[in-house]
Amino acid sequence: MPRLTISHITSYSYRQPVRFGEHRLMVRPRESYDQHLVSATLKIDPEPADVRWLQDVFGNSVAIATIDRPSTRLVIDSEVHVDHRPTKLQHVDIEDYARIYPFTYSSEEMPDLLRSIERQHVDPQRQIDTWARRFVKSGGETDTLSMLSDMTAAIKRDFTYVARPEKGTQTPIETLAKRKGTCRDYAMLMIEAVRALGFAARFVSGYLYSASQDDRHLGGGNTHAWVRVYLPGSGWVEFDPTNGIVGSRGLIRVAVARDIYQAVPISGTWSGFPGSFLDMGVSVDISVDRSAEPSVLSRKTS
Repeated sequence: MPRLTISHITSYSYRQPVRFGEHRLMVRPRESYDQHLVSATLKIDPEPADVRWLQDVFGNSVAIATIDRPSTRLVIDSEVHVDHRPTKLQHVDIEDYARIYPFTYSSEEMPDLLRSIERQHVDPQRQIDTWARRFVKSGGETDTLSMLSDMTAAIKRDFTYVARPEKGTQTPIETLAKRKGTCRDYAMLMIEAVRALGFAARFVSGYLYSASQDDRHLGGGNTHAWVRVYLPGSGWVEFDPTNGIVGSRGLIRVAVARDIYQAVPISGTWSGFPGSFLDMGVSVDISVDRSAEPSVLSRKTS
């Protein structure tokens, strides 16, 4: 079980002092059977008048910061220590009735999964549906896990990863047409595709790290995005289409939500003279305790 130290610093700079509205921060990893939060420190400059914590409807930890002093900069510095026991593909155990696609979720689970099955993007020409059906065998049985793994691998293989620091996400149809995008674009494409096949899926925001020298991941050094699909017998299983990962190897969950806009790491407002905003920078450093497992340091500053 490797121990990770994750430093996530977000900084904003302005030409002249501005006032800040309430800021909503989602930078604290979720506690679960495969990741244990050992410690967490959150520093904000200028020092806020108040920071209160809450859990949202999905159980994510959210800090609400109230900053009452004008400033020419805002720095949000999160450092956490996490013990990670990643799950792997061979650990995914699906109930017999769901191992072959198609299947129907049980009557006990369906009411809680319905909103995560609902499509969120208009697809009038059924382009996403058509693409998703490519992974269903036309003859013979379709293994559920193999189908989802093949879709994950296909996005990594057939699409070009392009970093895009600007806010916003392409629609799944745009990503399908352009054959390129960011991790969040790929996550939204896969979510819509598996929902088109009747699966419950959720968006995940978190961190990506290389657990060994053999790992060569895309999308590291910043916050990362991937997908969770509900599979009876194993529950919510991670699929990272940017890197072709099935299971949680190298993935640390921070926020899980039905829609990408419910899992924004940092959001807030400021007020001041037009044109005051200068720059935003994000730095994520992840180090792995080498006494626990061989590792590399993932770093990128934008």
